[in-house]
Amino acid sequence: MNTTSTRHSDGSGRLVDRYGRTAVDLRVSLTDRCNLRCTYCMPAEGLAWLPRQEILTDDEIVRLVGLAVTRLGVTQVRFTGGEPLLRPALADIVARTTALEPRPRVSLTTNAIGLKRMAPALREAGLDRVNISLDTLDPARFKTLAHRDRLNDTVEGIAAAKAAGLVPVKVNSVLMRGVNEDEAVPLLRFALEHGYELRFIEQMPLDAQHGWSRENMVTAEEILTQLRTTFNLTPDPVPRGAAPAETWLIDGGPAKVGVIGSVTRPFCGDCDRTRLTADGQVRACLFSTTETDLRAMLRGDASDEDIAEAWRKTMWAKLPGHAIDDETFLQPPRPMSAIGG
Repeated sequence: MNTTSTRHSDGSGRLVDRYGRTAVDLRVSLTDRCNLRCTYCMPAEGLAWLPRQEILTDDEIVRLVGLAVTRLGVTQVRFTGGEPLLRPALADIVARTTALEPRPRVSLTTNAIGLKRMAPALREAGLDRVNISLDTLDPARFKTLAHRDRLNDTVEGIAAAKAAGLVPVKVNSVLMRGVNEDEAVPLLRFALEHGYELRFIEQMPLDAQHGWSRENMVTAEEILTQLRTTFNLTPDPVPRGAAPAETWLIDGGPAKVGVIGSVTRPFCGDCDRTRLTADGQVRACLFSTTETDLRAMLRGDASDEDIAEAWRKTMWAKLPGHAIDDETFLQPPRPMSAIGG
């Protein structure tokens, strides 16, 4: 290791920061485009998408993921968006990622529209599992939330993922006050009936409209209170580790439900994630207000080690937490759809 590198690491070459955390989980956004317009993410009219020439090519994505896995110690890769199923070469990107040595565990976060058709090919490419967004079981409410009448497509996509062996199928739900806050119990019943793992996520300040407010957010404690009206929840004895979700056994187990309390129960001290946007910017945190441009380095003929060192330097400077509770907190200028989940 050269002296420049050791100034931004613990000497291991991995993605470490000054607070003792090591990033082994890479989230890669494949596109900022989406075929839904969920109210907590973007306005009904959509956003100005990134120009195509600014988006990383397939080869550029695979090169950066390969660097992360072979040089920086990443062991898990999750492809996100926008909506990653809109990426034309998704199956090929997955196949090239799962062919890396050492092989990372590869997953996908999706709204499942189109997954009914694509699930078998993605499984064949080596995809291990999926996280699927589903915020309501009511068709009219789904249309109001997403500005698209696609609930059946999502439900069929979730079923197709399970049938293809993309398990465990994790379903992610965001509850919003005055919108769908009454659906905690129905969503959990649905998940239990079909053998899915449900995770409730507190709404985070990552909407393009910057309209998020704590008052409209349904908290983790409120979600648990709702669930306990119907189910007996006991803390999961399995250590949480770096997982974002706190989990509870349902009626003694083995089924579990998780709650990701990003706002009221932050887990920043155990975070093990690093993020790459669709246009090649590496981010140390979902709420970062700064980025490092790896795309410019790629297209400027930088060496693999120079790129890896820039990535290490970014992670070394990671802040101790997102500070949403601090009055100085600034919402990142990019919305979730442009960052990647």
